[in-house]
Amino acid sequence: MKNTALTEVHIKEGAKMVPFAGYNMPVQYAGINAEHETVRNGVGVFDVSHMGEFILKGEKALDLIQQVTSNDASKLYDGKVQYSCLPNKDGGIVDDLLVYRIDEKTYMLVVNASNIEKDWNWISGFNTFGVDMKDISDRTSLLAIQGPKAAEALQSLTEIDLASMEYYSFKKGKFAGVDNVVVSATGYTGAGGFEIYFENQYAEQIWEAIFKAGAPFGIKPIGLGARDTLRLEMGFCLYGNDIDDTTSPLEAGLGWVTKFSKEFTNSAALQQQKQDGVKRKLVGFEMIDRGIPRHDYPIVDADGNVIGKVTSGTQSPSLQKAIGMGYVKTEFAKESTEIFISIRDNKIKAKVVKPPFNK
Repeated sequence: MKNTALTEVHIKEGAKMVPFAGYNMPVQYAGINAEHETVRNGVGVFDVSHMGEFILKGEKALDLIQQVTSNDASKLYDGKVQYSCLPNKDGGIVDDLLVYRIDEKTYMLVVNASNIEKDWNWISGFNTFGVDMKDISDRTSLLAIQGPKAAEALQSLTEIDLASMEYYSFKKGKFAGVDNVVVSATGYTGAGGFEIYFENQYAEQIWEAIFKAGAPFGIKPIGLGARDTLRLEMGFCLYGNDIDDTTSPLEAGLGWVTKFSKEFTNSAALQQQKQDGVKRKLVGFEMIDRGIPRHDYPIVDADGNVIGKVTSGTQSPSLQKAIGMGYVKTEFAKESTEIFISIRDNKIKAKVVKPPFNK
């Protein structure tokens, strides 16, 4: 099992550690609900150094990215970030990822921890463009500082004007005395904030500086458990749950990052699927009757016929009700449609709602 540069710090802080995507990761510190509230209302820090980072460099770096990703990366400019997908050849998704344009010939791709090797091999397989590819995942740390107080908690650590940064933009600069830190106005919580990338050797220095600067704002360390409840309240997809090798971006509601203004892997088949209409859709739902939906629970109609399955579910700390996401036959995907979750063979009533759940 791999450690991040901060694993020992988490253990010292009393975190409950669990194996996740081959890494020893903190799942919680004070407790998921308390940590969730800290991020929604204040500011918290996640160690997400298990994520993967690839640098693509060369005259044709953009050509390679355009070939393997579904979104239109030609719309990027220096300092801009884009959410995208790597479609496979069978209508599914290899991974979802972020694309950072550093300059015209240099890009950083940020991929899911469990898919680092898979994504590297997939992208490499299309690299007939002579693009120089580097996997910097093992030497790169990533902290997500999330919450409405993130900008003011971090501002004393950098000359970058954090409050004025646009969502999905980034800047490179000095942070906590360390040069060449990528500060990105991105996140997976819907609470606002930043993600910062730097070399492993500075991890403890930067971690300590963040907690010192953030102390007046009540900053706290946050585990992966709250990361999941926060992203689910926003209706953000989690690879391996809500999207995978068998789900198309159109079924998953990711048509907005699937641009047919260019050709990309399997684009013709996906365009045909768009024309024909999808047979199932990923929807959000909230429970009307008591019960917590969990991954893979069947979704049924009033007569008990299986119409889909749950991909993610939880008791929402912010809403104090159970929510979930799942695929259903398209005719059941309309907002307010009554559906039932099969929990231990009992039909528990729910209704389709449009994410984000946390309006």
